Amino acid sequence: MTTDLRQPVLSTLQRGLLATGLWRATPPARSAAPRAQFASERTYPPSLPLVTVDGRPANLSQFRGKVVLVNLWASWCPPCLAEMPGLQALYQKVDTSKVAFVLISLDENQNKARALLKRKHYTMPVFFPATDLPAPFNSPSIPYTVILTPQGRVADRHSGMADYDTPEFKAALEKLAD
Repeated sequence: MTTDLRQPVLSTLQRGLLATGLWRATPPARSAAPRAQFASERTYPPSLPLVTVDGRPANLSQFRGKVVLVNLWASWCPPCLAEMPGLQALYQKVDTSKVAFVLISLDENQNKARALLKRKHYTMPVFFPATDLPAPFNSPSIPYTVILTPQGRVADRHSGMADYDTPEFKAALEKLAD
């Protein structure tokens, strides 16, 4: 019996690249107005049906009033797996009464995502989309992260892997929450 080591090897190598500090996520700026490139996306959809990992219905609208870090990922995506330890570390450091994490797994086989979460002991809130993802969440590539203000405005987006576990990024999320 052989095991495909490609995915774990690639994600470990990419995690090493993240550790160099060259792929740090740019902290979102606090601004009264959305950035020009996001002006057409003033607010996210008032209703985005999701499903929790244990099968309960949820909705993105339940996080209104908080800064929301939405991260699209999949268990088969090495760059997604490379950034997950940093997301978990950041999740454990933020005030979850002000900042919500919504990790949306795009796995067709949801059991693979569940198994990964259990194996890695991730405690971040993970959901599955219950419908097609609308803008600003319908990215052609993953990992893909969208930061939403408490008012539902797109504060920032990042396509590709990044290290979010930095003091600067944590401070920027907290500033957006104030």
